[in-house]
Amino acid sequence: MLPSVDRLLLGFDDALDAYGHHAVTAALREVIQDRREQIAAGHSPGTDEDSIKQAVRQVLQNHATPQPRRVFNLTGTVLHTNLGRAILPTEAIEAIKSVAADYSNLEFDLDSGKRGDRETHVENLLCELTGAEAATFVNNNAAAVLLVLNTLAMNREVPVSRGELVEIGASFRIPEVMQRANCTLVEVGATNRTHLEDFRAAINNQTALLMKVHTSNYKIEGFTKDVSVSELANLGAEYQLPFVMDLGSGSLVDLSRFGLPQEPTAGHVLSLGADIITFSGDKLLGGPQSGLIAGRADLVERIKANPLKRALRLDKMTLAGITEVLKLYRNPDKLEQALPTLRFLTRPQEHIRSHAERIAPVLAKALGESFSVEIVDAASQVGSGSLPAETIPSTAIAICSAIAGEDITRSLAAAFRELPAPVIGRVHKNSLLLDLRCLDDEEGFVAQLESLRI
Repeated sequence: MLPSVDRLLLGFDDALDAYGHHAVTAALREVIQDRREQIAAGHSPGTDEDSIKQAVRQVLQNHATPQPRRVFNLTGTVLHTNLGRAILPTEAIEAIKSVAADYSNLEFDLDSGKRGDRETHVENLLCELTGAEAATFVNNNAAAVLLVLNTLAMNREVPVSRGELVEIGASFRIPEVMQRANCTLVEVGATNRTHLEDFRAAINNQTALLMKVHTSNYKIEGFTKDVSVSELANLGAEYQLPFVMDLGSGSLVDLSRFGLPQEPTAGHVLSLGADIITFSGDKLLGGPQSGLIAGRADLVERIKANPLKRALRLDKMTLAGITEVLKLYRNPDKLEQALPTLRFLTRPQEHIRSHAERIAPVLAKALGESFSVEIVDAASQVGSGSLPAETIPSTAIAICSAIAGEDITRSLAAAFRELPAPVIGRVHKNSLLLDLRCLDDEEGFVAQLESLRI
């Protein structure tokens, strides 16, 4: 016989004080219902008060755990969309804390004592770093593309190369974004080859602008041709049409200086004649989720005046974070250490291997003789659609069960996810791989291994 909720509430003062009467009562009912279902299924769960109260405390603790939770990203993907993409630098975190904890001059001009523009400071920074005449910000790059097209091309046509009709994640595709922006996509060229004359032939009195989409999440190789930024910029100028470039991941500095594959920078694309560019703030830029729009002042002013802009604008915490991240770009010589994303991407393999050599013996001891632990070479990825064809040499710890089998490996991966700070690796050929490229807290990782339950 299961005890009643009223009876269980007696002597449960510690839980009632910590979580409140409503939460405790709901948790009691949840646990009792679970026990009833287990009994009906022929199982024998604990039905005494102590067993039920212990289960209730676990439910309450789980409900009270902050979400999203901090995890160890040992997948080998630096900008992992499912794990939050870019880690923010200390400066950005402190700025976010400051504006979150108190009032701020978000839309208040301290000099005049009147209402101000929330984007003034960050707009000036982005213009300084890119050479743009003006800039504005929204909550991600898909929103940036949507807002630009809805402002500059509503009820009109936009030619785009067939080879650039990308899917940007979770099945969101450029054609669908354009449709929601109330403009008409005109596909030009072929998947692998598009010529300048294809764009010229598509231009008519309904054409609103020319658009190029950087295929940052895939690469076409072989018999290919695309129309360059400068060619499209010149064609746009010839027909007095704005030329918009969606940079996708986007970058403010030449990554080749850090030994990474070269990507077109925002400033360079603008210097080649693009009238408007859009790109992400939380990918290669290394900041919080945001979409950046920069370019000609007259076009940016129209974009800012669109009613959708208010619906897509950044909150005070994101503005504070992106401002501090952009400030770091004023000193490119220190960027490699100041920006976590760049630090992870450029971490030397020998440093990662030294982590592995210290951790592997501790892991082997925690796992016992049923598992083998081996240090192996690995290939990290940038992630989030950035530099998709490129990998970075890394080092991982491969854990294998003495009894080979995919089920055992997946159970092992689940056990690591159940640690106080969940550890996320990747399963590969019946091994659990822990790529250490993004491991910043070796001490914290090792300390919780005693909680590992296989």
